[in-house]
Amino acid sequence: MLKEIQGFTTSLKRIVIYSFVIFLFTNCTGTTKTNRDHLVFRYNEHKNISSLDPAFSKDLADIWATNQLFNGLVQMDNQLVVKPSIAESWTITDSAKTYTFSLKNNIYFHKHQLFTTSTSHSYQDSTRTVTAKDFEYSFNRLLDKSLASPGSWVLNKVERFYAENDSTFVIQLKQPFPAFMGLLTMKYCSVVPKEIVEHYGSDFRSNPIGTGPFKFKRWEENIKLVLRRNNNYFETNTSGEKLPYLEAIAVTFLPDKQSEFLQFAQGNIDFVSGLDASYKDEILSSEGKLKALYVPDVNMIRGPYLNTEYLGFYMDSEITELQSSLIRKAINIGFDRQKMITYLRNGIGIPANGGFIPKGLPGYDDVIGFTYQPEEAKNLVAQFKSETGINNPKITLTTTSNYLSFCEYIQREIQKTGLEVVVDVIPASSLRDLKANGQLDFFRASWVADYPDAENYLSLYYSENFVPNGPNYTHFKNDTFDALYEQAYLETDSNLRAKLYTQMDSLVMQSAPIVPLFYDEVVRFTRKNVSGLGINATNLLDVKRVKKIK
Repeated sequence: MLKEIQGFTTSLKRIVIYSFVIFLFTNCTGTTKTNRDHLVFRYNEHKNISSLDPAFSKDLADIWATNQLFNGLVQMDNQLVVKPSIAESWTITDSAKTYTFSLKNNIYFHKHQLFTTSTSHSYQDSTRTVTAKDFEYSFNRLLDKSLASPGSWVLNKVERFYAENDSTFVIQLKQPFPAFMGLLTMKYCSVVPKEIVEHYGSDFRSNPIGTGPFKFKRWEENIKLVLRRNNNYFETNTSGEKLPYLEAIAVTFLPDKQSEFLQFAQGNIDFVSGLDASYKDEILSSEGKLKALYVPDVNMIRGPYLNTEYLGFYMDSEITELQSSLIRKAINIGFDRQKMITYLRNGIGIPANGGFIPKGLPGYDDVIGFTYQPEEAKNLVAQFKSETGINNPKITLTTTSNYLSFCEYIQREIQKTGLEVVVDVIPASSLRDLKANGQLDFFRASWVADYPDAENYLSLYYSENFVPNGPNYTHFKNDTFDALYEQAYLETDSNLRAKLYTQMDSLVMQSAPIVPLFYDEVVRFTRKNVSGLGINATNLLDVKRVKKIK
């Protein structure tokens, strides 16, 4: 272990900081690590948490926390199937425009002194049941412009919603939208109690009251977050045993992934998500296998992640090279994606030899993309030179420092074809703003699904979504694609809709407005004594079924 510490710790100051945080971490529930450790799930959030209000659950760090505290009408399981949550059942009528939800009658908000109490002082007397009126309030709050929730867009396709009675909630859409149930699984759509929200106002972000498997206990921002078991939670396992199994969740906020991994290696936290450059070579071989040192104490689980990493061309660019399909296709076939994944990602990721839709979603299969063909790439560049008279074609690829190694690899490979590539590194915020305003000709980007439907990916190529009015960063336009996209909105048969998605993705690849790099994977490392964590393509953290042994 001394060797590991020396490899990851660069100063005495850092060790002191680690020790202080560990002290806070292991005592955050008022117990010692030795006698209560098996009842507490511990993880680090290096990006910090900005809010515990589900209306602001935009980033993964916030989503992970609010997922333990709140429920919505429905939820997504690890196979991306929509399941009941507070809604017991639902019907879809009126040509797939009206959704009627029947609510369970045994769902209680977390205990709070602001709820009406009686002399009996029973648990239910200091809480209350959830009704359809609570969803009506929560949805109206989400749309309230004064709140400025980043999640208000999830209701853009909704015409109206209302509580028909205490146990029936109705949502009517402006037009059919097959992916709507997936939208409702997002944490934005969680139910919150009006009296608590109005009491705290903006401070509800740090005084959350929901219905989830864990309830809020304590939050010292940038230091620690503690959640405790909700003994009144409504879900059970298949044997009828109440969930969750654990007594608490403890979250620390060490500021970087290297520090986080050190704590995991020392057994001070139970779980690490993702593969960071600071430790990937320490824990994994180039084939993506756990190294022998970690096999006795660590489990690794991996699976598809709804994230496509790619390079994008601005199709309205005035640069001759980027207007040419010859150059765009030469770049697509001019580098080895498998080699890139092996050496730069330690085998984690799926080479994007298909379309834009990632593995794990209907529509992914059977799309013919691009494979490594170095000689053909040279021929395409030579053809471009012959047709245009440009003997020294040159393009600039804009990226951020985090992806510099990928872009430099592609730069080296593409320059072998006779095309000069210049890599320009700018801050992530600048890249994001310039890309969103159509001011970058050739750029690195990624698209993580907001909801698990391929329509979310294909929306980037619908002509009505040209930036800055939507996410069509490339300004790709194809009339056939637009017609199929609009047809898919009205198709309620999931198999037929998947075929439409495949057709659309194939059309995109034929024009090559992008260079798909790889489809990402969720990678989770846990200690051997942790079970039941699971994995899913949205990388949602669900702790209610997690168990730890002593």
